[in-house]
Amino acid sequence: MKKKILFVIPSLAAGGGEKSLVNLLYQIDYDLYEVDLLLFSRKGAFLSTIPGEVNILDVSPLRSVFAGQLMTALKTFLLNGQMILAYSRLMFTMKNRLIRNAAASEQYTWKYQRTSFDPVETNYDVAIGYLEKSSIYFIVDKVISKKKIGWIHTNYSDSGMDSHFDKPYFKQLDHLVTVSEECAKALQENFEQFKNKIKVIYNIVSPKIIRHESARELDSNFTYDLNFTNIITVARLSREKGIDLAIKACEILVAQGFKVRWYVLGEGSEREKLEKLIQGCGLQNHFILVGIKENPYPYIKGADIYVQPSRYEGKSIAIDEAKILQKPIIVTNYDTAKDQITDGINGLIVETTDEGIASGIEACINDAQLRESFISNLALEKLGTEEEINKLYEIFC
Repeated sequence: MKKKILFVIPSLAAGGGEKSLVNLLYQIDYDLYEVDLLLFSRKGAFLSTIPGEVNILDVSPLRSVFAGQLMTALKTFLLNGQMILAYSRLMFTMKNRLIRNAAASEQYTWKYQRTSFDPVETNYDVAIGYLEKSSIYFIVDKVISKKKIGWIHTNYSDSGMDSHFDKPYFKQLDHLVTVSEECAKALQENFEQFKNKIKVIYNIVSPKIIRHESARELDSNFTYDLNFTNIITVARLSREKGIDLAIKACEILVAQGFKVRWYVLGEGSEREKLEKLIQGCGLQNHFILVGIKENPYPYIKGADIYVQPSRYEGKSIAIDEAKILQKPIIVTNYDTAKDQITDGINGLIVETTDEGIASGIEACINDAQLRESFISNLALEKLGTEEEINKLYEIFC
């Protein structure tokens, strides 16, 4: 008899955690497991890429109302006599405005959000909250299962999350999975009492799929100008990804006379702010926010250099993908950078400043031998992680 597995994630927006879930779902043996996926919102760039064997669950219609505009939600709830939901929606908005830290805000508004979710009717063998915060709180509060697993995709110590809030939830989990040794260390430091629950399962990447998809054509309205050094970054447009640092680094390079064009694939809450910064630096022809691309691999393959300018990361899937496509890679010196890049061997680790990023790019542009050494060393690495699915099967038992 197949085991019943539930994955929970807020949406399938273009992010590293979401991308890693899609990759994981393609590795599952559906002869052994029956898989449901619950999304708080049935949308996102990766929604169309979910394997056909996965059953996507609908949440309560009340959730869509709750997630909509404040005044519309309040009017709907009040007209239907749903006073608790009306109160929760109002408090959710007020708390979000008062708590400036986005991570802590998601934690401390959960008690209001959870009123908009019905308990899941099906009982499961395993329930997995596949993203930190709300996904984990949901499986604890709303799901009955024999085992519960929380998945942390970031370095907890840098995340802005409040460990005091998470402790009672983590206590009810059977396992805490994270994506690198550095992330596991951060969890152990913050949750020493749960250290026996912490497991490392690397993000699943498939070189075969990535190389195949990278051979596809670029969009007809997109071309790389070979008269420029073309730089690519794949990242959400949010502060932790350091796109503002990348813009300032690009400004330095252009001022020094380098012919560079820097492309960023991704979307996020800081787009407007970043567009103003690009305009203020006069970089409209040098720094381009491309938006989300369902298949980023032809863009990575066609670029000259891959740069990850993040302030912090868990373990970047985009870096693994750039390694598979053998790009010269520059990353900033966040805590987990050394989990993926050995400085001077398969890439450069630079200071997390605009000057540091610019200096790394300058070194790569000026030193063809350095670039070629990175490419040669990446070609020798074993980069596929498909076998990581076996670690998950072990904790399913």
